Amino acid sequence: MSALAKNDLLPAWDDPVHDSQLTFRAVLKALSEPGLIQTLFVDIQSPSPLFLSTTALCLALADAETALWLDHDANSAALRAYLRFHCGCQLVEDVRAADFVVITDPQQWDWKNALEKCAVGTMEYPDRSVTLFVQVTSLIDGPTRLLTGPGLAHQRRINVAGLPDDFDAMWQINTQGFPLGIDVVFCHGSSILGLPRTTNIASA
Repeated sequence: MSALAKNDLLPAWDDPVHDSQLTFRAVLKALSEPGLIQTLFVDIQSPSPLFLSTTALCLALADAETALWLDHDANSAALRAYLRFHCGCQLVEDVRAADFVVITDPQQWDWKNALEKCAVGTMEYPDRSVTLFVQVTSLIDGPTRLLTGPGLAHQRRINVAGLPDDFDAMWQINTQGFPLGIDVVFCHGSSILGLPRTTNIASA
């Protein structure tokens, strides 16, 4: 990378250790307590078209030992340079090879075939599966969905907006395949909401 290109890059964390640990803990909490919105109190200049929360997830979780796939709208030279420089991660063209997938337009994502396209782990190593970072239009203004499963003493309502109709059908198949499957972290602004493969969805 040229010196000029480096100068053009947006900065990452103000406090790398504190901010990355804070984000990592928030992701763990989001996935262990499905449906509870977690706000990331970090200050980042996010490269377009990523939200602050999506950028923070990439910075905290992606590294030289992980592979990241970007959807069409996010697959710009500027964003790829940012991620390579700050995360050191592999940017792959084959979504099957990805540990993390960034989806900035869930309406255009092929949810029907997501489980065939992405790594879902194996019976020996179910953790060798993908986590999707899905940007949505809102975490509070969408249709009501009811969550049940581990980590939930009672049904929990979520109102994620911007998901296509075939997401719920895919998710039902995903939970039935446990321990294999994919996990999702929804992102909007500076907030995230976790949906692990153990969590069931029903319409209200």
